[in-house]
Amino acid sequence: MSSSDPVSIEGAVCPLPLPHQDGIVLGHGSGGRMTQELIQRVFTPRFSNAALLQGNDAALLTLPASANLRGRLSVSTDSHIVSPLFFPGGDIGRLAVCGTVNDVAMLGAEPLYLTAGFILEEGLAIETLERVAASMQAAALEAGVTIVAGDTKVVEKGKADGLFINTAGVGWVPEGRSIGGQEARPGDEVLLSGTLGDHGIAVLAARGELGFETHVTSDTAPLNHLIAEVIKAAPHVHVLRDPTRGGLATTLNEIAAQSQVGVWLDETTLPIQPAVRAVCEMLGFDPLYLANEGKVIVIVPREEAPAALEAMRRSPYGAQAVRIGAVKETPPGRVLLRTLIGGSRILDVLAGEMLPRIC
Repeated sequence: MSSSDPVSIEGAVCPLPLPHQDGIVLGHGSGGRMTQELIQRVFTPRFSNAALLQGNDAALLTLPASANLRGRLSVSTDSHIVSPLFFPGGDIGRLAVCGTVNDVAMLGAEPLYLTAGFILEEGLAIETLERVAASMQAAALEAGVTIVAGDTKVVEKGKADGLFINTAGVGWVPEGRSIGGQEARPGDEVLLSGTLGDHGIAVLAARGELGFETHVTSDTAPLNHLIAEVIKAAPHVHVLRDPTRGGLATTLNEIAAQSQVGVWLDETTLPIQPAVRAVCEMLGFDPLYLANEGKVIVIVPREEAPAALEAMRRSPYGAQAVRIGAVKETPPGRVLLRTLIGGSRILDVLAGEMLPRIC
């Protein structure tokens, strides 16, 4: 079968993307199939180790016995290159803090500390940098974390698009807690904390390049407090994951592959704002592949799903939480959508780049 042949499961058809082998293109930063192929080709053979191969948003590390501490560390790092730097509902500073706090929290950890590295372009206004720093301060205070170390570099004009930020985060996972993409089980329920695609559309509109206006704002938010409440209410949570680059569909594909289960979604339950849906229909986007920066997927045993939903809905960042699907044994490693008309279609990973420079 060639790379362009379709894959069919129960009448659903999904074309496979053509490979890109010669050089780096924007699609390699999408979080989708091209990103995965780049990681597997370049980084995995050279950096492979047990922590890295877990495949989650953060690495779960066991401290040496000599440390005499119970529990493990959750460690993550992320780079942020959003354009424009400021957009409705957020900015690159809030995005940097919230994104790393959320990645650390997705293993059920309590985020504690962040580091921040800044790549500044020559000519960037000091006032702009002050606004970003103030936003980071406010986001860290909201999340309850401390920025404990940092670094600053300046590059020549035209080489950094104003400002890039790298953040790393460290959190503490209590002893006995096991949450990760490899833990999904047949019979689990799939929950989502709110509407899809808000961040992607807000950033796109802020660029002003496509001639449309919208009142959609980014959902950028720290989710660690919401997650802590979910774990209290549903102590056997199996998976937590924030659907950022590549959106809901790509993120669930990652989980399905890690756990070798089938994830089935119900299209009638997917929460999408009318304004987001309208922009997607106008521009040909699929909201299931748009980035989110303040949403969490929760996969939990069926008997604990009602308590988890109730806990999510008590948070301002989870007021619109819904059940969107279920985990089944088949097809292993696949995500399928039951459509509005009663059929089904495969949701594959995002192949390339839909919206560049959004996180």
